[in-house]
Amino acid sequence: MAEALRWIGFAAGVVMVLCTCGSLIDSLILPRRVSSRITFVLWRSVQVPFLAVAKRLRHYETQDRVLALLGPVSLLALLGGWLLLLFLGYGLVFWPFVGGTYGDALRLSGSSLLTLGFAAADGGEETTVACLAAATGLVAVALQIAYLPTIYASYNRRETLMTLLGSRAGEPAWGPELLARQQLVGDLATLPALFAEWEHWAADVTETHANYPWLMAFRSPHPTRSWIISLLAVLDAAALYNALAPGRAPLEARQCLRMGYLAMRTLAGASGIAVEDDPRPDAEIALTYDEFAEAVAFIRRAGFPVERTPEEAWPHFRGWRVNYEAAAYALADNWIVIPALWSGPRRHTAQSNVTPRRPVDRTPEAPEGRVTSRRRPISQRGDGVPAASDGADGAEVSSREPVARAR
Repeated sequence: MAEALRWIGFAAGVVMVLCTCGSLIDSLILPRRVSSRITFVLWRSVQVPFLAVAKRLRHYETQDRVLALLGPVSLLALLGGWLLLLFLGYGLVFWPFVGGTYGDALRLSGSSLLTLGFAAADGGEETTVACLAAATGLVAVALQIAYLPTIYASYNRRETLMTLLGSRAGEPAWGPELLARQQLVGDLATLPALFAEWEHWAADVTETHANYPWLMAFRSPHPTRSWIISLLAVLDAAALYNALAPGRAPLEARQCLRMGYLAMRTLAGASGIAVEDDPRPDAEIALTYDEFAEAVAFIRRAGFPVERTPEEAWPHFRGWRVNYEAAAYALADNWIVIPALWSGPRRHTAQSNVTPRRPVDRTPEAPEGRVTSRRRPISQRGDGVPAASDGADGAEVSSREPVARAR
């Protein structure tokens, strides 16, 4: 019975080693969405406790500090989980040849897998398995080390364009703010290039974050930035441009919208969130018409040229936003990102919507600045539209009407 049990363990160990190696190949080498159940279980075993702790915290800043560790810890957990499974699997493979207890087999497995050499293999079978275990351990660690530069290169590409967006759309980013600021400085001509850059950015993020979903857990260095909020803001700006001024809207805005909402849906699927692939353009959205009309009034006060009234533009804007709103809201809530305007509700934070930050307009004639728009701490409510100023001539455009919070 003992001998039969050892050989049953041998068969189970071979399966465990092969499945773990398959998980390594699927996660680190194969360039497609991760489908390995082992990788998914290891990833979820780290993600669930982090999210559970973050949901119990009251302030968003504290949540962000805790969740900032999720990405790095998940990578370490994946490596540790794979090595642990290989350690246990090779222990089962060694068991019939060692002839002693399973503990003796584990001792030889650990020595061989980590190439430490404190336990020697006797016999041809043990030596063969020891060589295989040593090669497997070296390859597993080497793949993980080589994998880190790829992960951080993708992260850096993602963050660079987001940082540039902060000077145009505020932090946290908001679509109407992007259009208003560009108009105030007379820079609408650069929007086609911006939309083209974000089309390529969305494609790059889709390819990297869907294949390596733990990249979505890597948060921005600043708590008011988020890749989900930034993409949502650019898509809202493109949708507003097409809805309000279709004759002037650049073709790049439509192309950015198309790639952007495909990115949102793909990444929602990679996060385990089910969204509709082909919604009707007349379907209802969570954003209300009143919120839309107030934002239109805000950008019109900045001088943005419009060709349609809010009533005429609303069906067109809704037809664009219905393609990405549900996915964006679900992603933002799932990853507990900064509660920016028009980014949906947050079930796990008490923070209200945060308005974009606008710099003070300082000139040699008015060094103290003409507009006192101070940044509000993100632990306070921020549901008003900030004043806008033209950095060129100091003209001031202000709004005293608050923008309603997104439901």
